[in-house]
Amino acid sequence: MMVVLGELGGSDEYSLVEALKQGKVQKPVVAWVSGTCARLFKSEVQFGHAGAKSGGELESAQSKNQALRDAGAVVPTSFEALESVIKETFEKLVEEGNIPPVPEVTPPPIPEDLNTAIKSGKVRAPTHIISTISDDRGEEPCYAGVPMSTIIERGYGVGDVISLLWFKRSLPRYCTQFIEICVMLCADHGPCVSGAHNSIVTARAGKDLVSSLVSGLLTIGPRFGGAIDDAARYFKDAYDRGLMPYEFVEGMKKKGIRVPGIGHRIKSRDNRDKRVQLLQKYAHAHFPSVKYMEYAVQVETYTLSKANNLVMNVDGAIGSLFLDLLSGSGMFSKQEIDEIIEIGYLNGLFVLARSIGLIGHTFDQKRLKQPLYRHPWEDVLYTK
Repeated sequence: MMVVLGELGGSDEYSLVEALKQGKVQKPVVAWVSGTCARLFKSEVQFGHAGAKSGGELESAQSKNQALRDAGAVVPTSFEALESVIKETFEKLVEEGNIPPVPEVTPPPIPEDLNTAIKSGKVRAPTHIISTISDDRGEEPCYAGVPMSTIIERGYGVGDVISLLWFKRSLPRYCTQFIEICVMLCADHGPCVSGAHNSIVTARAGKDLVSSLVSGLLTIGPRFGGAIDDAARYFKDAYDRGLMPYEFVEGMKKKGIRVPGIGHRIKSRDNRDKRVQLLQKYAHAHFPSVKYMEYAVQVETYTLSKANNLVMNVDGAIGSLFLDLLSGSGMFSKQEIDEIIEIGYLNGLFVLARSIGLIGHTFDQKRLKQPLYRHPWEDVLYTK
């Protein structure tokens, strides 16, 4: 059997009518031409596409359906009846033995939408990202479970936000204030250091803010601002093992390792780093314990006996004092402290702080409309 579904407009269906009349089509034909509702409209109606347009009487759905019916096709009284007519025609052919019966097949169930199934608790789906520090699914974002409105209402500062997003807890005010002091003191150190120099050169090359910032950040490492974690690791290991300062320094020397947090290109015994002094002064006034800092000072005393510029730098000060913050606050286990140092939290503090200065240098160069930087020949030693 054949099933034909046509539509009003055009004359294609009449070719089937002629084929039925001439006996060219021997199979039973079930047909329906849609668009019978066109007569209900006062004007010409456009259906589905350009050809489905109610035009003359011969192109109407009613005329086509009647012509098909007169030619011998099985035409239902409405589109809704098409399904039952197809079924009746097929069953009649089976009864007459013209076609073999077709066994009924139970269609497979349509799979339930995954999101709907998850909501109903029927299935579990693996997550691709695990996040424990913030949640933005409610009416307002929460940092470590603290709503944004609470952060504002309680007057939390940048240090408090860092304590929530980095350490997943609200640290005492003296701790968060120390974090803020570190950020302020490390925000910039002039245009001559490697990070600022890179950002300045990149900005003067016409690059955008992000490119200039990243150019400066990529210089941070063991020789520039990236020794805070190493300083904390070595100071903690030496202190916890009970090494005397000279034993620690000489042991590092035998290994061929410079003591992280000790030594400066400019500062010396007679020209101490003011940032180090400010951090130590704050810690003495507010920290319950400064045992790691005092150990670092003893190490500095020994290294100064070797060379005048082997003073404690800001990396060593932050590294040792952060150990005192973590252990003295009573809010971290030994395992958590080791993990924080291993992951690189303390270097992250310098990266965050110095980003402020690098952005400032980028804006400064663009504001001054500085041209492309080219290093002067006289500052280069050309040699073979």
